[in-house]
Amino acid sequence: MLLEKLFLNVLIVLAPVLVLTAFGDRWRYSKSPYTIGLLQGISSSFCLIFSYYALDLYWDLRYVPLVISTVYGGPIAGFINYLMILATRTYLGGNAILFGFVSITLAFLGPLLFAKKIARLTGSRRIRAVVLISIIPSVVMLLILISYTLLKQVEKPLDFEPIWAVLFFGLIQTLGTWLSCTLQEFNFERAKMKEEIQRAEKLKTLGEVAASIAHEIRNPLTVVQGFLQLMSATIVEGKNRNYLEIALDELARAELIITDYLNFSKPKLTKIEKFSLSDLIENITILLTPLASYKGIQFDSQVEQQIYMHTDRGQLQQALVNVIKNAVEASTEKAVVQIKLALKSDRVELKIIDKGKGMTPEEIQRIGTLFYTTKESGTGLGTSVAVRFIEAMKGSIIYESEKGKGTVCTISFPLELQNSF
Repeated sequence: MLLEKLFLNVLIVLAPVLVLTAFGDRWRYSKSPYTIGLLQGISSSFCLIFSYYALDLYWDLRYVPLVISTVYGGPIAGFINYLMILATRTYLGGNAILFGFVSITLAFLGPLLFAKKIARLTGSRRIRAVVLISIIPSVVMLLILISYTLLKQVEKPLDFEPIWAVLFFGLIQTLGTWLSCTLQEFNFERAKMKEEIQRAEKLKTLGEVAASIAHEIRNPLTVVQGFLQLMSATIVEGKNRNYLEIALDELARAELIITDYLNFSKPKLTKIEKFSLSDLIENITILLTPLASYKGIQFDSQVEQQIYMHTDRGQLQQALVNVIKNAVEASTEKAVVQIKLALKSDRVELKIIDKGKGMTPEEIQRIGTLFYTTKESGTGLGTSVAVRFIEAMKGSIIYESEKGKGTVCTISFPLELQNSF
């Protein structure tokens, strides 16, 4: 009987994930922590209702949705699930209701404490972490069982051995957690792939538009710039000279914007060469030192030597200058911008850390979107170009930030490396 009930619970545990898989794309609030908490809470409640009752204890998988909602939906989703389990357990009653409340609370604390760290993991690493966390309720169940049997004499004979039942319970719970996590990760990958397809379609359209208008815009700009430069030779001093210099500066700025726009739409690695990434980082910090010094900001460079890569040096420098410059501009006065370059297994990892104003999760998701910027002035093209260049080099760029506490930008490349020439 215990076996049948637990396998029924496995199907109940998988139900919320299957619902989100089927209707998530058409459901506006499918990613809301309130939606996740409610769906997983209903699953937990049904697990309790269709549980196996013995020793005044309910044997079920209510904790699996609790772990899933806390890790994938956040503390709010987990707390909603927790309250729904408490409400259902109160409704069912029983002699061991106090033990039930204790076990629910202890089982909730585990995923709550580790949820933030686990959420930063990806793929199979996150699945393994969640499965390990799911073992906590089994341990709690074992402790509750031992405590309860010591405090109360059990008169009714059982149709199972309690210790073996707890071990079997833990095995089924681990299986349910693994299946649920696997489906969750499948949903994430599917959503990510859909976003990438939509983005690729937009970029394709953008590239076609950029290619058609760039030549038409650049020609008149070049002509105007040429005549203004001829005029500059005849105008020596006065307001007209200042106006002329401003006009030339703005034309150069327009040329730069057009170049960035084209680089964003169709990034090309033109000049492939082997160079020291360590030296490149040091050169960039020297280049940006005047800008940093203006705000009293210092660079703290922790760069491992003898790290080389084989790609377009000029475009990589442009991308890194844009990212590090953003960190400087986001930092408060007299702050420190940390730059850490290290070799990690078969990848090179570069971290740019600032203690600036930070970003919200919504702002982080929009980083790299054309013309999006968190600065008061700017086009957002610099960051967009940096992201595109890094992706063209088969690298990745990940932002982690918290409002008011700063930002960590992690750039990594699957490089063709060697320790020395």
